[in-house]
Amino acid sequence: MTNTIAHTVSMLEMLPAQEQDFAYEFVKRLVLAWDPDYTKLTPEERSRLEAAEQGEYISGKDINWDDE
Repeated sequence: MTNTIAHTVSMLEMLPAQEQDFAYEFVKRLVLAWDPDYTKLTPEERSRLEAAEQGEYISGKDINWDDE
């Protein structure tokens, strides 16, 4: 969690519940405007994805899904 997010959360905790709900809905609208179908990656997600792509992986077709 970045310092900005931590500071924002601490400020939100000072608000009454109704105002917290308003802030939540506002942030949700910002996120949806930025990424309406939730397909963009955060910098952390991108680095984790790139690391996974460079490492070893097992294809789903190579797994015996019926074996317990």
